[in-house]
Amino acid sequence: MLFRGIFLAVQALQLAGALDLPAGSCTFEESTCGFDSVFEFLPWILNEEGHYIYVDTSFAKQGEKAVLLSSDLQAEEWSCLRLVYQITTSSGSSSEPSQLNLYVRFEDESFDRLLWSAKEPSDSWLIASLDLQNSSKKFKILIEGVLGQGNTASIALFEIKMTTGYCIECDFEENHLCGFVNRWNPNVNWFVGGGNIRNSHSILPQDHTFKNELGHYMYVDSVYIKHFQEVAQLISPMTTAPMSGCLSFYYQLQQGNDNSFVVYTRDAAGQYEEIWKMGNPGNAAWNLAEMEFSAPYPMEVIFEVAFNGPRGGYVALDDISFSPVPCQNQTEILFSAVEASCNFEEDLCNFYQDKEGPGWTRVKVKPNMYRAGDHTSGLGYYLLANTKFTSQPGYIGRLYGPSLPGNLQYCLRFYYAIYGFLKMSDTLAVYIFEENHVVQEKIWSVLESPRGVWMQAEITFKKPMPAKVVFMSLCKSFWDCGLVALDDITVELGSCWSPEKLPSPPGECTFEQDECSFTQERRNRSSWHRKRGETPTSYTGPKGDHTTGVGYYMYIEASHMVYGQKAQLLSRPLRGVAGRHCLTFFYHMYGAGTGLLSVYLKKEGDTEEPLLWRRRGEQSISWLRALIEYSCERQHQIIFEAIRGVSIRSDIAIDDIKFQAGPCAELEDITQQSSGYSEDLNEIEY
Repeated sequence: MLFRGIFLAVQALQLAGALDLPAGSCTFEESTCGFDSVFEFLPWILNEEGHYIYVDTSFAKQGEKAVLLSSDLQAEEWSCLRLVYQITTSSGSSSEPSQLNLYVRFEDESFDRLLWSAKEPSDSWLIASLDLQNSSKKFKILIEGVLGQGNTASIALFEIKMTTGYCIECDFEENHLCGFVNRWNPNVNWFVGGGNIRNSHSILPQDHTFKNELGHYMYVDSVYIKHFQEVAQLISPMTTAPMSGCLSFYYQLQQGNDNSFVVYTRDAAGQYEEIWKMGNPGNAAWNLAEMEFSAPYPMEVIFEVAFNGPRGGYVALDDISFSPVPCQNQTEILFSAVEASCNFEEDLCNFYQDKEGPGWTRVKVKPNMYRAGDHTSGLGYYLLANTKFTSQPGYIGRLYGPSLPGNLQYCLRFYYAIYGFLKMSDTLAVYIFEENHVVQEKIWSVLESPRGVWMQAEITFKKPMPAKVVFMSLCKSFWDCGLVALDDITVELGSCWSPEKLPSPPGECTFEQDECSFTQERRNRSSWHRKRGETPTSYTGPKGDHTTGVGYYMYIEASHMVYGQKAQLLSRPLRGVAGRHCLTFFYHMYGAGTGLLSVYLKKEGDTEEPLLWRRRGEQSISWLRALIEYSCERQHQIIFEAIRGVSIRSDIAIDDIKFQAGPCAELEDITQQSSGYSEDLNEIEY
């Protein structure tokens, strides 16, 4: 075991908080403080001498897991959950490392939400800092340790602490320094100052928190500088929930003429942005600094000090705090993802058209075997630019989005489908129109894609000034025109791709990576298959998936089955909770011989499987959305069953399955709007 060497590092922290621990916290000195091992899995072992709990391969095998579950918790105010842990492994056995996962289990959800995961081994303890947004819902913390390869693989937990406040806040009074870390430099680094620490050649100040020598702060001293502009960086924990407001801290410096003090943000892709820079050095006492801070996606805050030489004195930092209220109560332009997005079911939302030309038309197509419906549900509205009815080549449609605040990174997603057109290139293009300039910049255009398939496009962009997104449909010549369809436009803050993104929660599955947690009792040619692109048999099955148009879905291949043969796809066991649940998914039933698609509820301990939803025969060439509202207070599974029809043109597909707590929000609206399509809505209670 490699844990003995880290006891002294965490002992002071543990003893200081052991007498008065907030709910959801534990130092594992004499007990597990209301955290219990889940009976169905390996137990977490409390070390005989206290200090930590652990699971290792001395009593367990590779792949086995231990699960720790808290009592009921509530975070009515924003809270920070800190986890002190260590993962160790045998040398040379990193192919399958141990993994530590942390989930949040809300009382009204039948699945657990993955909040954080780690599998990097270390020879000392590490700290994870996780923001928990305020909520009136009760929840539990679930910590899962999965043992990896090797005879000495182990996972240890030294402390769990949940406190009110934000994880980027810190007064540096505790040993873990709130998860802030120094980026090591041979000559200049951030150190802890105050208390009994006397390791600097400079005369350091009293701390700001307690206004005496007992408190602590962070400082950088220039005395060891050997090169021009050597840099010291103090890095905050990565934010794990969107936040926006005023970031403040106190700083003090000595001989400030020869140093630079700057604060940056850094996202998961490594992009830096300066948010504050020291101007006038101020007085010798502690100075307050305030700046606007917006972290709509995961970000770190970096405090950077650079000295020109060894006589630059010191820079000290203390009492970092955050408020969701803007600094100085100033009014800022806020971004709203709802206002910047549209599925065109009701109207054009906040989008508008250029007055010239026939432009875009909001249309609705009744599902049939020849024309695809919209992307949102298969039954709703989308926008159509019909260049067949214009004899004038050139731009025939401009669709403008709402104004977006400048200096923010955005992810634009939308779905498009192209019909006709001999040459598809540039038939649809996206431009950025900066409101202070006349010039429009093209950021995306169609090259080649399957015709008649809803395709997803993703674009990341950032402009310094307020800007609008403009969709343009182009007819190059009178003889080469067609249809361009547009639907489900969304705009979110952050990059469309981030290395820090967690996998989808267990309640969602797009089948892009794998089959998620769905299982089958048997696997052969007549089972459900994960597929990409068109199915082998003509005049049946989808041309592409629903998620992106080029991704994966699950389907049955009718040519491998006989009439009446069935295939079942089972969800993972779902926890029974009180209240209603909403199950949504998309299904594709196209082909003259299409059979039957049913959804059943399988309750633990019951032999009967009540029917929740069913469709029989050919439905549409489009992906159609199904909404099922049901209740079940016992552990259960959902079964998707497809039965092969009378001919090989009987492929059935499903995609984009999602479980949500509470009733289906769109159930009532869709029932009123869909008239003849009300059979797609089911409301079952058990």
